[in-house]
Amino acid sequence: MPSREEIYDKVKAALVDALGVDEDEVSPSATMVGDLGAESIDFLDIVFRLEKAFGIKISRGELFPEDVLSSTDYVTNGKVNTAGIAALKARMPFADLAKFEANPSVQNFANTLTVEDMVRYVQSKLAG
Repeated sequence: MPSREEIYDKVKAALVDALGVDEDEVSPSATMVGDLGAESIDFLDIVFRLEKAFGIKISRGELFPEDVLSSTDYVTNGKVNTAGIAALKARMPFADLAKFEANPSVQNFANTLTVEDMVRYVQSKLAG
């Protein structure tokens, strides 16, 4: 199993390549969308690069749960409801959702995922 630092370096390289950002823009606390400018099409490229770099398989919706964010069961008036928060936590144990919970607007979700969350996700995939 690679060290956290090795995982971070590979995640960082994947993000630099996929998003065309400078290495110094990628920090553990940088958000994927807000800070690094990732768009939905970029996430396909990121998933592909992570799968290739780590030899893992990432199922659709596992890393970016669009189905939860677009379901009327989980979203009420543009905000993720209690059931939706529970679904996101179950699906994304690697992500720190505390900030999102404070203002669970669907629009805000894109600014939730950080580089560190991506590193923890890869760690969990490699450990599992």
